[in-house]
This record gives sequence, structure tokens and C-alpha cells, in this order.
Amino acid sequence: MTSSPVDPCQSGLLSLETALSQILAAISPLAFWEQVPLQAALGRILAETVQAPKALPTFANAAVDGYALNVSEPLPEFLPVVGESSAGKPYPSRLKPAQAVRIFTGAAIPEGTTAVIMQEEVVREAQAIRLKRLPQPGENIRAAGSDVRCGEVLFGRGHRLRAQDLGLLAALGISRVRVFQKPRVAYFSTGDELRGLDEPLGLGQIYDSNRYSLHGLLAEFPVLACDLGAVPDDLAALTGLLKEAGQYCDLILSSGGASVGDKDLLRQALAQVGQLHLWRLAIKPGKPLIFGRVGRAWYFGLPGNPVSVHVGFSQIVRPALWKLAGAPGFKPLRLQALCQNDLPKTPGRLEFMRGRLDLERSGSAIVTGLAGQEAHQLATLSRANCFIVLPAQSTGVRAGEWVEVEPFAVDIFRD
Repeated sequence: MTSSPVDPCQSGLLSLETALSQILAAISPLAFWEQVPLQAALGRILAETVQAPKALPTFANAAVDGYALNVSEPLPEFLPVVGESSAGKPYPSRLKPAQAVRIFTGAAIPEGTTAVIMQEEVVREAQAIRLKRLPQPGENIRAAGSDVRCGEVLFGRGHRLRAQDLGLLAALGISRVRVFQKPRVAYFSTGDELRGLDEPLGLGQIYDSNRYSLHGLLAEFPVLACDLGAVPDDLAALTGLLKEAGQYCDLILSSGGASVGDKDLLRQALAQVGQLHLWRLAIKPGKPLIFGRVGRAWYFGLPGNPVSVHVGFSQIVRPALWKLAGAPGFKPLRLQALCQNDLPKTPGRLEFMRGRLDLERSGSAIVTGLAGQEAHQLATLSRANCFIVLPAQSTGVRAGEWVEVEPFAVDIFRD
């Protein structure tokens, strides 16, 4: 479909790019760090650059099970096998020309070795071997430092430690790392209609699902999360909660009460106890998003509609929270996919539709926009595995056109 010249920031709405730029410029990583054991470092953010204290491998070793050879001179038909080198039990002597040592994968290469030949490429006869071919110099030898050089920078400050990173650090004998302290994050829901899961529902009442979504969304972050429960639409209760949480938290999250209705009181509450920095974004869903400051805490007020909570969190809160936690290089992974169906859209706001991303047998990415795109429709969000990102000026997509998609739960960081 065609694009429209409609201004995405019409009616005073901030574009996502502008809002995020202002938010990230305001937020700084926490200044505090701690040293933790390697077992407690998964998902944490490094507070210092880590260099290799030694080379890896620390010694030359065999890449295969076979025989270590010294082929520096012409070889006789049979080479005597003069010993064995296994993991942790190296051959203690220098290998002389025209000799062989039985060796196993990972075992130290005997001094004097010029190559290791695979066991399948020799014929063993008693205490000697006959070569089926002559190996090339250095064949099947893992040189010391071929993986990591001593002094090499492994990770920069701000790197998020993954499982494979812990393995690398352990292989180098690093038992403790310096990481940023976990930000304290408090979250709550607002609304007179909300009830707990163990309470009966009356007419017009709903279960408080957004706190469970926020609990799950926060679980991927290195944070100390505190559930403050559900708060009624009462200005005194909201101002009291914000003021108290602002004294001990680094970030406060709420869902509901962020729009312009008579019961949407969070902007008033924030004005009484803190500062409002921006409000209302040119995105769909999730237009009424509040950003401000309460005491020592940054505050994000998300809309009450469940899908809006996820969109606001993924596009605004996630990059802000990663920067606060010490990983400022976050960017969402977005890629191109062929759309399988028509997607109507009204121009004016950047839109995040829920879609199902798949791969064809050829390996090409395809995406299908799901039925049920209203901001309250949690079932569609649960069936989706990506957002289909349509620009503000777009008037929609035809089947067979390329679209930008953002897979769920895939984070990219630039060290």
C-alpha cells in the first residue's frame, strides 16, 4: 500500500525515537558495583573490562585421538610407539625423530612433535605403527593461545554475561567478576476494578493480569523486583505509594491510570510528589505512556490495556532498564519478512501489530498478522511471537510485501 505524509507527531504526540532519545539521555547506569562468584554472575552486567590472565589453551594439545609424530627426518616404514600422552598425564620426554607417542584428544603435545595423525590413518602392529599418509606440519595440533591470547580483552564494561561467557571465564581460572549492582524495581497496577486471582469477580471486575505480565517481563533482567500489588483509583493512595517507593527504588513501573479519564490519576499523583518529563507517544498501542522522576527513582506509567503494557515495556522500558542496569548498548533485533496477509492501517502512529514469524523450507522469513489486534486482546499476544512494525506514515500492507518484524525475547547488545 502507499504511504501518507501525515505527521507522526500530530496533536502533540512524541515519536518513539524522540521519546526514547530523551529518556536514555536522562538515565545513567547505577554507579555501584559488587564482586560476585562466577556461579552468581549469569545475566549480570560487567562493571569493568575483563582481560585474559593467561593464554587459552595454556599448552599445545591434540585435536584428535591418534599419534604424535616427529617427522623432521625421512621416516622408516614402521615407527616405534614409545609412550602415551592422555589428558592430565602428558608424555614426559622429548619426542625424537621417527618416533610416535599414542595421544588422546586434549592431551599435551610432547616436546618435539611436528604433527598428530588420526588413529584411523595408521596401521598399528604390536608396538609400532605404519602411516597410511604423511601428515602436514602442525596438523591436528591446537597451538597454545590459538583461542585466546594472554592479555586479550574478553569483554568490555557493560557486557551482559551469558552461559558461554561463564564457561570462558572459568576456563581461564577467573572465579569472581565485578558487576553492577541490581537496580531495585517496584511495580504495581491501578484500578478499582482489579481483583486478585484468589478473589471472586463481581460485575465489572477483572483479574489483575498486568502485574503477572510485568513479573515475567522483569524476570529476564538483573534486577531486584518488588510487587507492590494493586492500588485503587485514589489520589492519596497513589501519591503515598509513589513517594514511598521513590525513597528506596531505582525504577517504578505501573500499569493503568495513565490516560485522560476522570479515574486516570497518575499524572496528578506524579505532579504532587515528583516531576513529569514526557507523556503521550505516537505509537499504537500504548499512546498514554508517562515518564518522570520520583525521589531517587525513574517512573514509567504504562497504560492499562494488556497489549499496551507489552508494547510500552518492550519499546521504552526495556532499553531504559538495560541502561540503568549498566548495559547501554541495547537495541531490538528487527529483520525483514514476507507478509502473508493484508494488514490494514490508519496513518498517523507507529504501529506494533502482533504476528507469527516462521521460516519457509528455503529459509526465508515469513510473517502472518494475527486476527484480534485490539489493545485488550491478550490471547492474540499469547499466540504471537513477534511484533510487525509498521511506520507511522504507512496506510497498510498487502500480502506478499516485505515488512519489518521484531521477534520477542531476542536482545542485541553492542559492547
